[in-house]
Amino acid sequence: MKKISFLILLTSLFVIKQAKSQDYLKTQDGLSIKINHQLLQLYFYGPDVVRVLKSPDSTLNIQESLSVIAKPSLIDFTVVEKDGLLELLTSSLKINIDLENGKMSFKNLDNKLLLQEKEAAIFTSIKDIKEDAFKVKQTFKLEKDEVIYGLGQQQSNQLNQRNQTLILRQKPLHIAIPIIQSNKGYGVFWDNYSTTVFKDDTSGTSFDSEIGQNIDYYFMYGKSGDGVISKIRMLTGQAPMNPLWTYGFWQSRERYRGQDELLGVLKKYRALKVPLDGIIQDWQYWGENANWNAMNFENPKFYDGKAMIDEVHQLNAHFMISVWSSFGPKTKPFQELKEKNMILDFETYPAVAKVYDAYHPMARYIYWKNLNHGLFAKGVDAWWMDSTEPDHYNIKEQDFDQNTYLGSFRKVRNAFPLMATGGVYQQQRALTTAKRVFILTRCAFAGQQRYAANSWSGDVIAEWDTFDQQIASGLNFSMCGIPYWNTDIGGFSAKQFDKGVKNLAYQELYTRWFQFGTFTPMTRSHGTGGEKEIYQFGDRGNWVFDSEEKYIHLRYRLLPYLYATAWDVTNHAGSFMRPLFMDFNEDKKAHTISNQYLFGKSFMVTPVTSSMYIKDKGPKHEGAAVDFNTIKKQAVYLPKGSAWFDFWTGEKLEGGQTIERNVPIDIIPLHIPAGTILPLLAQKMQYATEKKWDELEVRIYTGKDGKFMLYEDENDNYNYEKGVFSEIEMLWNDQTQTLTIGNRKGEFPGMLKERTFKIIKVNRNHGIGVDSAQKFDAIISYKGKAKVIKL
Repeated sequence: MKKISFLILLTSLFVIKQAKSQDYLKTQDGLSIKINHQLLQLYFYGPDVVRVLKSPDSTLNIQESLSVIAKPSLIDFTVVEKDGLLELLTSSLKINIDLENGKMSFKNLDNKLLLQEKEAAIFTSIKDIKEDAFKVKQTFKLEKDEVIYGLGQQQSNQLNQRNQTLILRQKPLHIAIPIIQSNKGYGVFWDNYSTTVFKDDTSGTSFDSEIGQNIDYYFMYGKSGDGVISKIRMLTGQAPMNPLWTYGFWQSRERYRGQDELLGVLKKYRALKVPLDGIIQDWQYWGENANWNAMNFENPKFYDGKAMIDEVHQLNAHFMISVWSSFGPKTKPFQELKEKNMILDFETYPAVAKVYDAYHPMARYIYWKNLNHGLFAKGVDAWWMDSTEPDHYNIKEQDFDQNTYLGSFRKVRNAFPLMATGGVYQQQRALTTAKRVFILTRCAFAGQQRYAANSWSGDVIAEWDTFDQQIASGLNFSMCGIPYWNTDIGGFSAKQFDKGVKNLAYQELYTRWFQFGTFTPMTRSHGTGGEKEIYQFGDRGNWVFDSEEKYIHLRYRLLPYLYATAWDVTNHAGSFMRPLFMDFNEDKKAHTISNQYLFGKSFMVTPVTSSMYIKDKGPKHEGAAVDFNTIKKQAVYLPKGSAWFDFWTGEKLEGGQTIERNVPIDIIPLHIPAGTILPLLAQKMQYATEKKWDELEVRIYTGKDGKFMLYEDENDNYNYEKGVFSEIEMLWNDQTQTLTIGNRKGEFPGMLKERTFKIIKVNRNHGIGVDSAQKFDAIISYKGKAKVIKL
């Protein structure tokens, strides 16, 4: 037998045994075996997570994963040969290897088949520039009615990713992440960074990658959607806490043309007393295109960038600025990167600019050095990292023959956004822990959640069909383990609408999109073809203004719920945007519903994605009249397994039925599952940290036991990682109709010592109004010691 012990971790013990005519080597973290000239290596990352590596010859060229940061685990497992199979048995899985062809299958301990390889691995020899390499393909067999989710963001209104072919290559509007998870409770991460074709049809389900030294994938058995997300995060990293203020409202334009204009917008919001936490400066603050992404205020209309940012802070807001993956020829970063041969030579945007080699650690250092000196030192709070695909136009095959620090561009193409955002996150964190990193970015890859990256869906068109696609796109993105995602509210471009944002047809679309945006991890209005600040749509009393203001105030009332959900994301690998199967997997009808989702675990959201109230008069959407005379309806499916409360009216409804919900222009259907404890701020806020949470309205939705963990910390530093935070657990016992507010655990500087809880047991008489007075069932003074309230 050839010596292959170099494959084993130095800390591992191993034994050599013979299975039929094949030798296999068992270690404490896996197994290796040669079958038909192919070498198969398994590494365990726990009893329910296994890495599968396959090579077409007797050696493996194992490369360090760019996405996976976990290390293999030493676990107890047995190996048994029977009936031509080698069976590995852990405390969670049965893994079978066919000794004739190397095909694998994965079962749970009840012997239920989870996933199986349909065909043996396919390796096709190619040349990658001058190096020998392979095209690699693995085909799996899924059950006929199985539903799968994931694969990034594909701009489709279909949640189920079965029965289609997708080319996974990063490009604007599309985010390529080769992760799938099944309603059967398992997930697969195909760890390859080259262009990959995903195909599912009657011949099987396959990943077919343009280049790879090995086949390399991870099988994860989580038993549920939450369980699979937990395994993804265990492998690729946890998502840090974002600052509290990022959950407020953000305003942006295609760009503000000078600092006076930007500050004027912020002052107008403050004068109107419409809440706002973040304002964003998009591109061209650097001046001409030759100065593209100079990472400095070179445009004379931004005559004192630091003073502008200081004034934003004085107005109790935060400032985000756009930075790109390319540089103009006159910029300092370009000149330094070019001198060190760290520029990629292909056509990008604008034509004069070039993309930097984000795979190179020195290039990432140069990028941050200039970002820090030119912008972070002036007080910038957050980064809008645009074009992190990056933009690539008039694609030529030779573009991929360029060398990066990690090999050919072809080999590592899809990992660019991971490397680019990682460079900024890691270096800002190394500089200071006083301010949490926050990144808004247009692209992503597996593991990017660990870099405080919030992806948005790109420059989408302002059309109803496009709006409808955003729901399933965001949900499938979330199923890849990255919890933070949002869209340009109203779509980026409204230029096709006559009169732009003044057009009534556009205003209806914007109003409905804004309602959806309230229930995404980041609420952000942005775009071109008209200015989208709230006052551009009219004054108070105008239906567009009033609806938007209503939902902004609602967003701020939800801050305790949003921050607690964020803590669940960070501390328990939770998710903000949840397909219905995650919580109602026993209800098969819920598996493929693509226009409804759970926002956290307490809100079921059904966006209104079709025009109902504007009479449209032609191809330019010249909406000429509003018709509010007849209230229209939206179909909503209430999943089995729970009773549901209408958030607006308090009406209780049984699950397992489709209802028709009235949807006047200011209502998005929102339903709360029985057993929910929902805290809301009792007072209005103008920005997220304006007031302490000294009065909380606690809404109890009866019918099941429930719990909620109220989480608080210092809002914008990393002391929470050292345990500097507090938690207050609330428990509802439905049988005894008792709410227990537990002892406060933990503390932090500035923590409230005393607060008031105003408690409502919701029924038809307790609908919600953002401004409405409520009749409370109990009002409790809380000083950190447990309270038991009988309702």
